[in-house]
Amino acid sequence: MEFKKFKAAAVQTSPAFLNVEKTIEKAVSFVKEATANGANLVAFPEVFVAGYPYWNWIMTPVQGSKWYEQLYKSSVKVDDDAMKPLYEAAKNHNCHIVIGINERGDSYGEIYNTNLIIDNNGKLIGKHRKLVPTWAEKLTWTSGDGSSLKVYDTEIGPIGTLACGENTNTLARFTLLSQGELIHIANYISLPVAPPDYNMAEAIKIRAAAHSFEGKLFTIVSCSTISKEIMEALKDDVPNVEELLTRKNSAFSGIIGPNGAVVGEPLIDDEGIVYADIDLEKCIQPKQMHDILGHYNRFDIFDLRVNTAPTRKITFIDNHEEFNKK
Repeated sequence: MEFKKFKAAAVQTSPAFLNVEKTIEKAVSFVKEATANGANLVAFPEVFVAGYPYWNWIMTPVQGSKWYEQLYKSSVKVDDDAMKPLYEAAKNHNCHIVIGINERGDSYGEIYNTNLIIDNNGKLIGKHRKLVPTWAEKLTWTSGDGSSLKVYDTEIGPIGTLACGENTNTLARFTLLSQGELIHIANYISLPVAPPDYNMAEAIKIRAAAHSFEGKLFTIVSCSTISKEIMEALKDDVPNVEELLTRKNSAFSGIIGPNGAVVGEPLIDDEGIVYADIDLEKCIQPKQMHDILGHYNRFDIFDLRVNTAPTRKITFIDNHEEFNKK
């Protein structure tokens, strides 16, 4: 039995705000840099394409409405031409990519917070839509459904992903673990508007450590930063935007091992790439102690049921022909 070994890279940076083409260019440049340093997996932040709705936190819903319109216009479908350079980069540089996007729905009021899983052949093998937008995010995103709670087999191992706050959802995490997840991508945004006593960087690390320790797997954390460009864009509506969106310990990116400890040095607030060598064989021994998918559980007592059916917005029923037969 072969146990995969590879190098993972977690990118901590900001997008080109609400500019899909330039953000994809930036992502491709990071892919080139990471793979030149030996990475086989590159993880990008939540909704990296092409920006997070910070206005929900620092403006009234009415003020933020025009920004929602801009976000919708800069949201993408997975098969848009603008996305193709990213798929090509995965193929050309023989790496797997997990990246967050604002996915455009069919209705103008429908945007999903979506993570894409792209394999090293440049093929989109899966996508996960955030199940529940967090707090003020409900002003922007539509909820996903259970159909995207999947783990994807790849050449480097089984990959699963959750976005930001849903990494606190024990049942969602267990659903991925139960499908054999060994590589978990947890992506986030920098959130300096959290309560004063809330250390966002520490909170991100705790969530990642919990999942890695409970599931005995590797978690790759990628978090965005807030650029001067983002703050300048919002300044006309919120003059004190820099005061509101600048705080230390707002971003954490790093790799967590199956013992719950950080592998190497993480990035806190600063932009850059974190690397770590992943050896999936290291997931074996810890499971001898606590395998919550096997000997360390009681499935005769606990029974988790997950609805994996896609949400149906409408069902059309035509009984006209049947009625005529009568």
